[in-house]
Parts: sequence; structure tokens; C-alpha cells
Amino acid sequence: MNIGITVYPTYGGSGIVGSELGKELAARGHTVHFIASALPTRLTELNERVQFHEVEMMSYPLFEHQPYTLALATKMATIAESENLDLLHVHYAIPHSISAILARESIKAHRRLPVITTLHGTDITLVGADRSYLPITKYGLEQSDGVTAISNYLKQATIEHFGFDRIEVIPNFVCPDDYKPKIDCELRESLSPDGAPVLVHVSNFRPVKRPVDCVEILARVLKKTKARLVMVGDGE
Repeated sequence: MNIGITVYPTYGGSGIVGSELGKELAARGHTVHFIASALPTRLTELNERVQFHEVEMMSYPLFEHQPYTLALATKMATIAESENLDLLHVHYAIPHSISAILARESIKAHRRLPVITTLHGTDITLVGADRSYLPITKYGLEQSDGVTAISNYLKQATIEHFGFDRIEVIPNFVCPDDYKPKIDCELRESLSPDGAPVLVHVSNFRPVKRPVDCVEILARVLKKTKARLVMVGDGE
């Protein structure tokens, strides 16, 4: 299959999971076209089965903010036709599902282009649930040909916020061949020379990811035992 995948090209979970999914699909013989504003951080190698298409933004004085949603939709439609895509898989409902639906509608006279939307979290619980975005987010869900969520909790939150329940839960994943516990290694020794337990928080540091809670948890742990807290990510 020829599959178009759109993610945020950041260290967030949606970008990582979408990128790893695309790489695994390519390893299984599919051709994956990543369509994004920048090269996703996990795409360290491009080849004939893993390709990247950058969304080009127009700078125009009339626009206070660049119309990324429309630029993305245009790029999706262009790649869908030039590369004969079989489907678009977008990670994050806002704005990616809306762009994909616009792309699908713009070329429906020439070809069928199914849209699969994967929900990852804040696109539903924060952005989508905001009153100003709720109607368009619900529209994106209803117009998608398939919707998946990364957890049962997120599926339930989507049902509560939007009254939409046509959702299949596919939990987040890791590859056990690439990620295996290493009990004795130089990295662990450098992080905790005295052998104390290591707590790790991997994410961006926006308040919604609750990084301050990690510090409070560490404070509680230190009342009972030695420990080190390692924060891995970027942002505020």
C-alpha cells in the first residue's frame, strides 16, 4: 500500500509513535509518505519506502498567522494524486484530520482517499474540548473513515466530550527488540553513581504533562529512600 502519514515533527508521543509506525510499515513492504511541516525527529533515514514531503508555508502580509491547515490540505491532496496514495493516516485530530478531510473532498472526483484519525490525548481533552474548537473537532471525527485512540481512557473521554463512540483502541507501543531493560550500563551509572533508584519522565515540559508533579513525587520518595529524578524532553 501507499500510505500518507501526518504527525507533529516533535518529541511528543504522537510524533514518535506515528514515525515508528511508518518505519515498521515500510519494513513490512509498504511505501510510507510522511507529510509534515518539518522532518519528524525519528526519521533519521529516508529511502524509497520512507519518503518525506515538506508542507511549504506562504508568507503574506494579510495573514496574521500562516494558514497551516490549508497548506497541509493542499500538500496532502497533491501527494495523494502524484504518489497514488491508498489512504491518509493522521495523528492528532486538530488540525490534521480537518486538513485530511479537505484533501479527500478536493480530489474525490478523481479518486477515493480514506482518512484514518488517531487520537493521542490533548487534541481531545484540552484543544478539542475547548468550546471554540469542539464543533470542528467533532466534525473531523464524524467525517473520518476510521478513528483510533491510544487508550481506553481517551476513548471514554472522547465519548463524554463529543458523544462519538466509533473508536477502536490501539494502545501505544514500544518495540521490545529495540527497547530492553539494561540493568548494568554506563548511562545508568552516570545518572546514579551511588546505585539509587532512577525515576524518569520522558515528554515535553508543558504544564499539561505535569512535570511539577514529578518533583513532588521525588520529594515523597526521598523521605523513604535515595533516588534520582531524570527529566528527558524539551519545552518550557
